[in-house]
Amino acid sequence: MTMINHRCAVLGKPIAHSLSPVLHNAAYRALGLDDWRYDKHEVGEDGLDGFLHSLDPQWAGLSLTMPLKKTIQPYGEPSNVWAKELRVANTAVFDWTKPNPSGAESIPAIRLYNTDVLGIQLAFEHSYGTRGVAMPADRSREAVIIGNGNTATSALAACTMMPDIGHVTVVARHPGKNVGLEPLARKFLPAEHPIDIVGMEQAAETLSRADVAINTIPGHAADGIADALDGEARNADGTLLDVVYDPRPTRLMSVWREHGGAAIGGEEMLLYQAMIQVWLMTGIWDADPPSAPVDRSRGEALESAMREALEEAL
Repeated sequence: MTMINHRCAVLGKPIAHSLSPVLHNAAYRALGLDDWRYDKHEVGEDGLDGFLHSLDPQWAGLSLTMPLKKTIQPYGEPSNVWAKELRVANTAVFDWTKPNPSGAESIPAIRLYNTDVLGIQLAFEHSYGTRGVAMPADRSREAVIIGNGNTATSALAACTMMPDIGHVTVVARHPGKNVGLEPLARKFLPAEHPIDIVGMEQAAETLSRADVAINTIPGHAADGIADALDGEARNADGTLLDVVYDPRPTRLMSVWREHGGAAIGGEEMLLYQAMIQVWLMTGIWDADPPSAPVDRSRGEALESAMREALEEAL
């Protein structure tokens, strides 16, 4: 039996549904890291401090899901652009050679990263590449984001990194809830008026003219929007990413495809954000951008192994 010398895990509450162990352990096998193991632990906001204090130097890193993406902030140093900008991190990488700046004993220095943003961007790039679609780099296209929570913030950040997107419309049940969205758009999009935030009653009409759409609301919450969109006479010729991967496909994805658009499931975002986490936690990447590029063939083999494991699990 192989001895485990390096440990990682995903934390959150609830966590039973998480597919992160499937992805990360498949990556370790593909990389030949036989002494690495990745698990999941149900940890809420009140339990994070105790969990961090319980770790030993075998631990290399953590993935963080709700509600911990902000709770982790006092324990670490934001170490890539979107972790710094958004103050939301889904990845913690441990450095046991240094003390934690917070002064907490038995906790190592922690570098915090946001891989959700790049995961969204890469999901779109993979879809475009698979379909042979070339995007213009003139900021002439429209993106629509459904929802205005933390995932919507990452989605907006991803849109600012897409060279074709010049304007974003956020459709939300409570349009005034996330006050950080407009400043984020104005900082990173060059247009004079880069963002509109509208009510949910405008969802179907707004989506019908979207070049890029990202749904960030969970479960069946977007089914009503799908039904309303289904009643629109116009075709959807853009690309939709629904961050939900259960059910698969979602009602919104099915309607989008029926109206002529391309739809990406949330498993694509999950795959790419996890792949970047693997590179960070294992030290293949050590900065943002990495100090050395990841070997293309190695990256393709890793992606293929993780994709196969994810497909088997879904």
